[in-house]
Amino acid sequence: MHRDMYRVVRRIPRGKVATYGQVAELAGYPGAARVAGAAMKASAGSGVPWQRVVGRRSKTVGRVSILDPIGGTTQRQLLEGEGVEFSDSDGIPMRRFGWLPVDD
Repeated sequence: MHRDMYRVVRRIPRGKVATYGQVAELAGYPGAARVAGAAMKASAGSGVPWQRVVGRRSKTVGRVSILDPIGGTTQRQLLEGEGVEFSDSDGIPMRRFGWLPVDD
């Protein structure tokens, strides 16, 4: 199951993000957002761009949802390094930075 999640996440381009729920659905496991989160946590050192997977604050706003302050700061810095911008309330505008896959 994690491997399926990793395949999806590797498709997310630099400067774009997807939500845990979106990753789970695209991997064939609708409703398994928590599993996607666990997969990202387990992906350390695998080359999977885990930082591109974020929580969902609303339909149009994503967020860093890592509770550990060091991990959350790291994710934000990596995303900002890829050009993802955060609002004053730390949200990620999904209309601008959300990834929508195109059928290959």
